[in-house]
Amino acid sequence: MNPTEWITRRGVLGATTALLAAPPMIETANAQSGFDWRRFRGQRIEVSLTQNPRSQILISNQREFEEMTGISVGAEAIPEQQHRQKFAIEFTSGRPSFDVVGISLHVSKLQIGRAKWCTDLTPMIQDASLTAPDFDFADYGQGIVEYARQADGRLDTLPEFTDYFIMYYNKELLAAKNLGVPRSFDEMVDSARKLTDPSRQIYGNVGRGLRNANVVLWTQFLLGTAQKDTLNAQRQLITDTPDAIEAGRIYQTLMRDCSPPGSVGFNWNECQTTFMQGRAAMWIDGVGFAAPLEDRTRSRVAGKVGYAVVPRGSASHHCCMFGTSFGIAEASQKKGPAWLYLQWASGKANQLRYLTGGAGSPARTSPYRNEEAIKASRFPRDFFDTLVESAAISRPGLPIILPVTEFRDTIGTALTNTIGGADVATELKRATDAFRPILEASERAA
Repeated sequence: MNPTEWITRRGVLGATTALLAAPPMIETANAQSGFDWRRFRGQRIEVSLTQNPRSQILISNQREFEEMTGISVGAEAIPEQQHRQKFAIEFTSGRPSFDVVGISLHVSKLQIGRAKWCTDLTPMIQDASLTAPDFDFADYGQGIVEYARQADGRLDTLPEFTDYFIMYYNKELLAAKNLGVPRSFDEMVDSARKLTDPSRQIYGNVGRGLRNANVVLWTQFLLGTAQKDTLNAQRQLITDTPDAIEAGRIYQTLMRDCSPPGSVGFNWNECQTTFMQGRAAMWIDGVGFAAPLEDRTRSRVAGKVGYAVVPRGSASHHCCMFGTSFGIAEASQKKGPAWLYLQWASGKANQLRYLTGGAGSPARTSPYRNEEAIKASRFPRDFFDTLVESAAISRPGLPIILPVTEFRDTIGTALTNTIGGADVATELKRATDAFRPILEASERAA
């Protein structure tokens, strides 16, 4: 989901030095707590991360942690799909090669939680001899902490990043038609129709049409209905209801009538390229694309991009929230050094680097209050305002279930078919009937 190819090592270093006045870390023992950053000096830990702009920031600044603690770090960043497969296989073996692992909560939270693959961090957070005096757990947003927490109360991963869906829009294209930023999905559809001009290869919308990837755009529209969710209180599937169909029809209209040819095969990368070329007026997707869009060496729309919260729906106003976090393998023999790494990796300095470097929305709240760093950033004020406003209306964009990939594949097939003209109600009914027994079997096995 992340534009990794646009964040080079030079770009990351530039963003984290020129734009950032990072708060210093405490390097000496605290007299009252007995905390010492160098307590585990001489040890080595292995870190397994998903390849994205944030992992590149951490790896680029890793020496900072090593010099502060005396702990050496072997870190690798692996593409998202391969990483999920790798850590699942290694955890299942009982002998993972890593001490620290980064996960996507919207995909792997329940899998890790039920198997108890990661250790509960709460005792470490509460241990003054292991936790730095300035760690400030209260600085994490309450929503992302609860998202990371397991149903049994364990906090087995530490929040790193919150990915909100926002609206990117081309200021010039909207202004040319004398259109304002749409405040509702109805307004968005109306504006997208007016902005679509195939003779000029200009389209009012671009969005994910590729099976599996497209589901999160449909759930964004579903969040605007009274239903909001894909499961009811009994954890039963409700993806063929009138509200689900309403969301599907918004999706179908925007993708079929207002988007470029070939959108049925678009994931975030194709959407990003289309928007960067100035061929789409509006794009709803995650927050991590500001950096490539504002890159004047690559993007034709740099300096012309507007940022806004997603429009409201017919009954509600929410945006999709996804998240990532760090865990410590329960099988690790180096939980102490690994916990120090987690404190550094998700500390205030790195979280501010994420924000000002355009790598996305940090899990902590303090970066949004750092006016000096925000003013020095190359991103406009409305980008930061949009992140704050989105946090206030965010809800999980995918159900917390084990077969989430199968869910996305099945519902995604239905949505892809609607772009080709298939009936929305028929497709969602067929997909719901196909996935319901898969979900029920998964729930019975829990």
